[in-house]
Amino acid sequence: MADVFWLVVVAGGPLLLGAVVVYVLLRQRRLSAKEQQEQARKVHKLYDGQ
Repeated sequence: MADVFWLVVVAGGPLLLGAVVVYVLLRQRRLSAKEQQEQARKVHKLYDGQ
């Protein structure tokens, strides 16, 4: 019984972690062109203000 438990822990842990990483990567949304321009403008404004 302990062998089955360790098999689940050793094999299931990395599989679960991999599934979470894939889920997060698929859920990330790319910025639209307008959002990218706005982000770039604000970054330049932030660094030019130093």
